[in-house]
Amino acid sequence: MNYTSEIMGMCSVRKGVDHGPAPIPEEAKWVQAKEIKDISGFTHGVGWCAPQQGACKLTLNIKNGIIEEALVETLGCSGMTHSAAMASEILVGKTILEALNTDLVCDAINTAMRELFLQIVYGRSQSAFSEDGLAIGAGLEDLGKGHRSQVGTCYSTKIKGPRYLELAEGYITKIGLNEQGEIIGYEYINFGKMMDFIKQGDAPLAAIEKASGKYGRINEAVKVIDPRQE
Repeated sequence: MNYTSEIMGMCSVRKGVDHGPAPIPEEAKWVQAKEIKDISGFTHGVGWCAPQQGACKLTLNIKNGIIEEALVETLGCSGMTHSAAMASEILVGKTILEALNTDLVCDAINTAMRELFLQIVYGRSQSAFSEDGLAIGAGLEDLGKGHRSQVGTCYSTKIKGPRYLELAEGYITKIGLNEQGEIIGYEYINFGKMMDFIKQGDAPLAAIEKASGKYGRINEAVKVIDPRQE
């Protein structure tokens, strides 16, 4: 290490304050994080690409600085959705510092990693006050039964009004309207459950029927329409 002559000509003055970093909450413990291996936690974050045409929700489970579990959910262009496949292989096994400085293929995924890094190193994880944190596999449980991302897709025009296309329950097949033409309920197919039934040996039509459901007051509807066709 090189010093300038001005520094070398100065006398030494001892600093009086040296109490280390402020402790952050990690898995129900207060930790003075000094190295990457001091960081643990489970958290989520959202990133976006430069033209903001898509977004990524990234979920990481970090133990002793290492990413042990990653859930990559993307919405946007086809390139982004395929980038999620590569990122899921790249992320696990890396330290959070390595992951922060690794090309995760898509801007949105890279931005999500940056946002998660900031959360986790400042002690803002979802498991900050959970003893021993969350078990590896918690990210998969976040998807719910059927292991599909919960997506909300709704479309609307001023002249024709709203169309519910996909909600938390699944793919919307019909929406029910009251006498004023307002939506009062819908029918849906849960694709995750449907595929599970098919894999178990059910015929496709039987699987669709078993995975279908209703929400709201659709039984009272005066008119039922297909939101994609009518």
